[in-house]
Amino acid sequence: MMNPMMNSGSFMTMTDQQIEKNKVVSITYSIRDDGGDLLEQSDLPISYIHGLDKRMFAKIEHELEGRKVGDAIEVKLSPKEGFGEHDSDLSFTDMIENIPAEYRQIGAEAMFQNEDGETITMTVVSVKDGQITLDGNHPFAGKTVTFSVKVVEVRQASPEELQTGEAVVDISGSLH
Repeated sequence: MMNPMMNSGSFMTMTDQQIEKNKVVSITYSIRDDGGDLLEQSDLPISYIHGLDKRMFAKIEHELEGRKVGDAIEVKLSPKEGFGEHDSDLSFTDMIENIPAEYRQIGAEAMFQNEDGETITMTVVSVKDGQITLDGNHPFAGKTVTFSVKVVEVRQASPEELQTGEAVVDISGSLH
């Protein structure tokens, strides 16, 4: 039996759909610095709701507008457009004996909370000469980066996804 949507000419598969507001978009990506060094890569698709999810960088979202499954883009982001400038106020150096032993290694992360209940995760970036430095900046702060993005799926968001603003992915990685 034929699907009535197919007869109307409005039937679109997930591979035919263009990226536009309220579509769930799944992408893979890599991030490189100005020297071409790989900083991060995700071969497992991540999903977001186009035009609704504020975690996506505006410049990347703009470049993805109108694209389809299989399309690939490269977008260069300045620190202002991407991960922000490095903020020296988010770095803290102290004597190593003032820091618990489990945090005395480069890469260790510690969460701190202020009087207002706001939290920040700081990463140990230096341990030398009896001192330890923690940094609350994003690791890519202050860097110009290039995102290479490939579109792997596009579909209409469900009413629940539109309400929450987050794409729903099941544990196998398939989208609902």
